[in-house]
Amino acid sequence: MGASISGAMVDRDEAGSPLKPRLGDIPESCAALVLALLDPPEICKLTRVNRSFHDASSADFIWESKLPSNYTFIVEKVLRDSTLLNLQKKQLYAGLCRPNPFDAGRKEIWLDKNTGGVCLSISSKALTITGIDDRRYWTHISTEESRYPTVAYLQQIWWFQVDGEVEFGFPVGTYSLFFRLQLGKSSKRLGRRVCNSKHIHGWEIKPVRFQLTTSEGQSVESRCYLDNPGNWVLYRVGDFVVQNPNAFTNIKFSLTQIDCTHTKGGLCVDAALIYPTTVAKEISSCS
Repeated sequence: MGASISGAMVDRDEAGSPLKPRLGDIPESCAALVLALLDPPEICKLTRVNRSFHDASSADFIWESKLPSNYTFIVEKVLRDSTLLNLQKKQLYAGLCRPNPFDAGRKEIWLDKNTGGVCLSISSKALTITGIDDRRYWTHISTEESRYPTVAYLQQIWWFQVDGEVEFGFPVGTYSLFFRLQLGKSSKRLGRRVCNSKHIHGWEIKPVRFQLTTSEGQSVESRCYLDNPGNWVLYRVGDFVVQNPNAFTNIKFSLTQIDCTHTKGGLCVDAALIYPTTVAKEISSCS
């Protein structure tokens, strides 16, 4: 009986011989198991193979495995929108891969679309900048070259210090922190990008100092000369490791040049950024 049932389910050619299995014969449940082993970009490519893979690609268990372990915390506590948890996991993943502002728009969080790693951005307005309220030294200028509407622009100062602090429940992993800076003030003239280097001075005399500490006792310090006028550069501050996903990690970081024997100026401060180190490897930096 079993043999006759099995034979009835097999497609045969005109001579009565069984046809070879085709890719389209793969059951949707099997296709889903295959997709679960792949990275998000590979999953999206395979959705074009046939209907089985296309339909299977929407399975919640596939995309929940790609979401970070703390995605519920991100949705409920950071974005404060628990309705997002009602979405299909594929839709939730796509939504979290877009920049999501929080803290009154002064910070953003998103997932790296290739790995699902958690990334953070802290704008200049969320940083503590010495002298920021004195227009003789600093101004906030509008820009189209940032995630944010404005960046902080330094005209001239003796004591240069930028401090930041963030407390967050990161998934387990190693993370890298950067400052996004530019020497010179860029704008558009007749539709073309131009950079005003009028106030750039002092950075070639002494390097700036980067520092990073965490609540777990990790500490990193490095020095680097700022260069490459007219271009935004990601300067690497250092790395930190998260071992306990159930605890908040407090990170303090700074950028200083406090040698008061000379002034320095002509610098745009955009933001501080935190990436998983696996993502950060592809980002050019100054270490």
